[in-house]
Amino acid sequence: MKILKKILVFLLVVFVIAQFFGPEKNDGDLATVSAFMEETKPPEDVKKILETTCFDCHSNKTTYPWYNAITPVNYWLEEHIKDGKKHLNFSNWSAYSLKKKEHKMDELYEEVEKGEMPLNSYTWTHADANLTQEQITAIVSWGKKVQGDYKQQLTAK
Repeated sequence: MKILKKILVFLLVVFVIAQFFGPEKNDGDLATVSAFMEETKPPEDVKKILETTCFDCHSNKTTYPWYNAITPVNYWLEEHIKDGKKHLNFSNWSAYSLKKKEHKMDELYEEVEKGEMPLNSYTWTHADANLTQEQITAIVSWGKKVQGDYKQQLTAK
């Protein structure tokens, strides 16, 4: 019993000390998505969906929940954000080639249409990110239109 108590005290001390460390935050400026917004011109309803459902993990600006202050949760969240930005970063939209933009728009609406985005782990804690069928339809419709515009530009070259 004495050993178990020492182990628990040790683990508690490690946990407390760990709270003083954490990953670097994704605290950029949301204005970095303006190039994407201006170029793709999402309607107001889609714009709102992007802001509440996509930008936290797919831009250089994350609005962190209160539990991000807890280590190791903050490392888990940071890994989600890094992975999301690796696949699609709206803040880097202007740096993407026309072909890449066309492909990313295809992936965007397909992932939403298949229910793979937003991730379940995100919607568990962000209830407003649970998309209704109407919202999914709006994103898919807008995404197909934007992708079509990019395809048209590619074939015109």
